[in-house]
Amino acid sequence: MTTVYIETTVPSFYYTARTDTESLARRNWTRQWWDTYSRRFLLYSSTAVIAELERGELDEKRIERLELLDGLKMLAISASVREVARIYVERLLMPRDAGGDALHLALASYYGVDVLLTWNCKHLANPNKFGHIESVNRDLGLAMPLLTTPLNYLSEGIADA
Repeated sequence: MTTVYIETTVPSFYYTARTDTESLARRNWTRQWWDTYSRRFLLYSSTAVIAELERGELDEKRIERLELLDGLKMLAISASVREVARIYVERLLMPRDAGGDALHLALASYYGVDVLLTWNCKHLANPNKFGHIESVNRDLGLAMPLLTTPLNYLSEGIADA
C-alpha cells in the first residue's frame, strides 16, 4: 500500500478559517482528497506536525486539525532524522529552521514514505527543487518521496499515483 506523510499544511487547510478565494479552494480540494483518497493510503504524520498545529491560534480549529490526525501512524524524530534535516539546511535545500520544512522532508525521506502531501509549494512541492532534493537524497542513500499537493490527485488519471 502506498504511504503518505501528512505535513502540517494539509490539516491546516482542511480546517482553515481564512475566507480568501485561494484558501477556500485549497480547503475544498483538501477535503475532497481526504474524503475520496485518504483511505487508499497508509497515512503517517509526526509530532513535528502536532507541535506546529498546537502553536495555531483559534482553539476550535486547532482541536479539529489535531483530531484529523487521530489514528495516523507517527514517525519518530530520531537523531538520524534530525541530521538529515540539518544537511538539507546546510545544502540550501530548505530554510534555516531545521525543525520546519527540512524536518518534514527528512522524515518522509528517511522512512521511505512514498508521498509527502503538502500545500507548501515554495519549499516542498516545488518542481524547481526536485532535482536538487533527489541529488542530496541519493548522496545520503535515501528514497525520494513524491512531493505533491492534494489537488494533483483530483485531476483525472492521477488518482493512483
